[in-house]
Amino acid sequence: MDNLENQNVENKSSINLNKQEDQFQSRIDMIELRASLEKVKAEIAKVIVGQESMIEHLIAALLSNGHVLIEGVPGVAKTITAKLLAKTIDVGFSRIQFTPDLMPSDILGTSVFSVKNSEFEFKKGPIFSSFILIDEINRSPAKTQAALFEVMEERQITMDGIRYIMDEPFLVVATQNPIEHEGTYRLPEAQLDRFLFKINVGYPNLEQEIAIIRNQHESRKEDKTEGVNRVITAEQLKSYQNLVKEIIVEAHLMEYIAKIIVNTRENQFLYLGASPRASLALLTASKAFAAMRGRDFVTPEDIKEASYAVLRHRVIVSPEREMEGLTADEIIRQILEGIEIPR
Repeated sequence: MDNLENQNVENKSSINLNKQEDQFQSRIDMIELRASLEKVKAEIAKVIVGQESMIEHLIAALLSNGHVLIEGVPGVAKTITAKLLAKTIDVGFSRIQFTPDLMPSDILGTSVFSVKNSEFEFKKGPIFSSFILIDEINRSPAKTQAALFEVMEERQITMDGIRYIMDEPFLVVATQNPIEHEGTYRLPEAQLDRFLFKINVGYPNLEQEIAIIRNQHESRKEDKTEGVNRVITAEQLKSYQNLVKEIIVEAHLMEYIAKIIVNTRENQFLYLGASPRASLALLTASKAFAAMRGRDFVTPEDIKEASYAVLRHRVIVSPEREMEGLTADEIIRQILEGIEIPR
């Protein structure tokens, strides 16, 4: 009798364990997504040494269908990394070099009179592509920057009263130099708010610098991107973006996001806090980071990881604190440390 009771207890324990295992199994299949992202990283690593954080954030933005602003001094692989990422995806690619004399029509397109048809025809500009790389975005004047407002937010362009819908996926990656200010035009806050991430790129460390020099010495290729292959199709990318939308976010984590955003508005060191668009951006980016880690649910760590890139360009440090050398990243860190992490 005792043996029978022990067997029943063991069976019940086994059932409970199985239930627990089922409970923690991923409810969304992330295997293909993770495998594809590893292939993307491997292709980029053929050329780029280090810069893991920039690459991670670029891929997260890709999954989130959000735009990226990359800021860093010249020569830290901002432009080439964006070009490499575009090359791993089977979509259209356009590179636009912003200059002080660039006009909105140079980006969006213009209507040209056709003698053959005796009517005006709209000639599409380079913005009509899927992956747009804008080099030195702060080199163009305000009217040219303003031309990007509608297309970045609404994925459409209105010309001569006609609306042109952009093909999906549509991603803008822009670069700028934080050091040189001669001949540049500061991006307005309304445009900065349209970027999902602002990625700050620093210098490589000693080991990475040595690896960069060695790779250059041993390479015999004129074109560094020659060996980089396309590993994701446009259809796959769109399916991954839809998959990210299904990532589970618990109610207490949504409250955690809201507390972070509201704290930026009440922080005494900030002149301007984050908008509700920042809340939505932080939610979307957190889902992308969770998917990249192979999880179908968001954790507080995902939110914290996304917070800096989502918020640093959406808040303005008060002039007094800025003169003291306080940065947006330091204030964001203080905000995150001051809010209790939900468990």
